[in-house]
Amino acid sequence: MVSRLLVLSLFSMLISWGGDDELARRKGMVMAIDEDAKALCSVNPAQFLPPPYGGLENTVCQPVWNSFLLRYSQTKDNVVTIVLSTVYTTGWVGMGFSRDGKMINSSCMVGWVNPAGQGKIKQYYIEGLIPSKIKPEKGELPLTSVPPLVYLQGATIYLAFQLKYPNRLKSQPILLAFASKYPHHHHLTVHDDKATILFDFSSGNSFDVSAGPNGYASSKKTHGVLGILGWGLFSPFGAIFARYFKNQKLWYYFHVSAQFIGFILGLAGVVLGIQLHNKLQVHIPAHEGIGILVLVLSILQVLAFFLRPDRDSKYRKCWNLYHGWVGRIALFFGAVNIVLGMHYAGAGESWKIGYGFLLGSIMLVCIILETLLRLKKLDEPTHPPTYPMSST
Repeated sequence: MVSRLLVLSLFSMLISWGGDDELARRKGMVMAIDEDAKALCSVNPAQFLPPPYGGLENTVCQPVWNSFLLRYSQTKDNVVTIVLSTVYTTGWVGMGFSRDGKMINSSCMVGWVNPAGQGKIKQYYIEGLIPSKIKPEKGELPLTSVPPLVYLQGATIYLAFQLKYPNRLKSQPILLAFASKYPHHHHLTVHDDKATILFDFSSGNSFDVSAGPNGYASSKKTHGVLGILGWGLFSPFGAIFARYFKNQKLWYYFHVSAQFIGFILGLAGVVLGIQLHNKLQVHIPAHEGIGILVLVLSILQVLAFFLRPDRDSKYRKCWNLYHGWVGRIALFFGAVNIVLGMHYAGAGESWKIGYGFLLGSIMLVCIILETLLRLKKLDEPTHPPTYPMSST
């Protein structure tokens, strides 16, 4: 058992020292010794942890990330007792609870053992990503009256705390992190590495949200691509055809085709987004709400196609105003939601640069075409009104 702890400790230190590519390679090596991590679950915390953390009934023990092990028990009264353990040398170890998988607005339990051998464990609330925005002694975790505990046993540190929820805890985004430097006056130092997992407290299963099981990461990318193509490419070009190319014979067919393709792609993106929401149980109210709004506005545009009055109808002017402005609003919020989606998904620079180039190009095209359209209207001759001549 000691040899396994030393191996896990060595891999943990190597991971904290390596570069990005080497980091990914060594993380894979840690996953290869997952069976050894599971064997560590045979350690009985009751030998050194006091009740209720030692000797939990119906304890579930699960390796979650690197050398991190999560032991927990959940009672019928929705009391969740958690014992997180990992190899430890210096610095701090933390476990956070997040609404959407992001660090901001999450609440964390962080523990460390200082050089004098004193164990410290505190709750932190993450208001921002800079140290001054990580507030000690604050947070939204429903801690019970049982004091949290940190304990160092050999080369392993144990963080133990107890939570009481109004409902049974099921799928929950969890943040895991560690740092080799101690907190400074209880203010956390920058972490050496971190991970976000989705842990199912009903089944004890977990997966890395950034990697995702069963193609969830691929589905997230597909959701983004569908949104960009539907709301960010085809729909804007459909609107451009309608406004600036009405003097062309086939403008109407280009307009309808582009809008129809954009609607289908956008609808597929929304359906895939709902599926991801149901499976991951990650709530992003702004992105979800704007997405539904854009979908509703798009459906109204489709209905407007079938309800279009004749050209000489007295309602045609009202229809034109309705169709034009609903389309503009849908395009505006579609662009906003694409940006929000990339923000919440933690999209890389290639996504941001790519969509920024696309959006900038469309705006530049619109500015040029709008300028040409207005100059053309200024050049059009104005005919003075004619009056019938009366003979005297």
